[in-house]
Amino acid sequence: MRQVADWRSSTLFSDAERAALEYAERMTITGQRVDDALFAQLKQHFDEPQLVELTAAIALENFRSKFNVPLQVDAQGFCIVPQRGT
Repeated sequence: MRQVADWRSSTLFSDAERAALEYAERMTITGQRVDDALFAQLKQHFDEPQLVELTAAIALENFRSKFNVPLQVDAQGFCIVPQRGT
């Protein structure tokens, strides 16, 4: 978990994991786009049902973050992600 924030420079992630993390970032960060090149890269590692499931999982987490913040729903402490550089 400590390496997720620095997934680009970490040696712990496979090519499939890197593609999924890039996809998650582009889906999450306003102004980012999922272009044809990234989608082609994803298709090298995931079939269509897996891509649908991955997309749904990322979208659900984005929904939760957008839903919880304005309602001030605090994290339950199940997964503590360290800050960058720690």
